[in-house]
Amino acid sequence: MASYILRRIIYMIVLLIILSIASFAIIQLPPGDYLSTYIANLEARRIPINQDAIESLSERYGLNQPFHIQYLNWMGNLLQGDMGDSFMLNRPVNQVIGSRLAVTVILSLTTLLVVYIIAIPIGIYSATHQNSVGDYIATIFGFLGLATPNFLLALILMYLTFTYFGWSPGGLFSREYAAEGWSFGKVIDLLKHLLVPVVVIGTAGTAEVIRVLRSSLLDELSQQYVITARTKGVGERKLLIKYPVRIALNPIISSIGYLLPAIISGATLTSIVLSLPTIGPVLLKALQSQDMYLAGSIIMLLSALGLIGTLISDLLLVAVDPRIRFENKG
Repeated sequence: MASYILRRIIYMIVLLIILSIASFAIIQLPPGDYLSTYIANLEARRIPINQDAIESLSERYGLNQPFHIQYLNWMGNLLQGDMGDSFMLNRPVNQVIGSRLAVTVILSLTTLLVVYIIAIPIGIYSATHQNSVGDYIATIFGFLGLATPNFLLALILMYLTFTYFGWSPGGLFSREYAAEGWSFGKVIDLLKHLLVPVVVIGTAGTAEVIRVLRSSLLDELSQQYVITARTKGVGERKLLIKYPVRIALNPIISSIGYLLPAIISGATLTSIVLSLPTIGPVLLKALQSQDMYLAGSIIMLLSALGLIGTLISDLLLVAVDPRIRFENKG
C-alpha cells in the first residue's frame, strides 16, 4: 500500500506540471493579453489611453516577456507560495482566493452533506422497493432534477421566496448584517440565505446519486451471493447493509475525485444568479479578461484537488470493498 501511494504521489506531481503548462498556455491562446482587453475596454468607453502607463503595466507584470519566461517566473513564485498579482482586481491572487475560499467550502460542504443524507436512503429504498409508488416518485424526481437547469431553478426560488416570504436570497447576508460582527441573528440570517443555494446546487446532485445508487444496488441484489445468503437465512437488514449496499456505494465513492474541485469552484452560474461570493464567478471573469495569474492559480488549485480526490476515493474503495487490490500478490 505504501509503495502504491508513493507511486501515485509521483504521478500526481508529473501530472500537475503537465496541467500547469497546458492551463497556462490555454489561457494565453486567445489573441492579445490582459492589456489588449484593458485597452479595448478603454476605447469602448472613449477614455484616453496613456501609452506610458500601458508600457509600465506590461513591464510590471512581465507581459512583454516570452511565454516560457512568464511560465517559469509564475511557477517559481507559486512554489514559494506566491501566486502573483491579479491584473483585473489589482490585488495579490492569494488574497482574492482566500477571501472567497471559506464561503465556497462552507456552501459546498453543506450542499454535499445534504445531498448524501437525502439521496442515499432514498436510493436504497427505491432499489429495495422496485416498481412501488415510492420508486416511481424517486425516479420522476431524478429525471426532473437532472433536466432542470440550476440557474432557472435559482430564479424561480428567488421569485417565490421574495413574493411569499418577503426576503431576497441573493448573497449570503441581508444588508443590515453584511458589515456586522457575528451574532445569533447573523447566523440565522446566513442559514436563511443558504437555503436556496443548497436546494438549487443540491437538486441535480441528489437526483444523480439516487439514480446511480438505485442502479448499482439493483444489480447487486440480483447477484448469486445475495440469493445464497437469503436461502441460508441471513436477515434481510443485515444482508442488505453488510454486502450489497457497501458494494453499490463504489460508484459514489469513486466520484470524490471530481467532488473536491467542485467544492471549490461551486456552481458558477448559480453563484452569479444568486450573487454568491464564491470562486466560480472569479474564475469566469479571470478567463474572460485573460488574467493569467489569477485564472492559472485557480485552475492549478482545482487540478490538485482533483488528483488528491482521486487518490482518496481509491483508498476508500479499498476500505469499503475488500475485493479491490492494488498490487498482485505472489
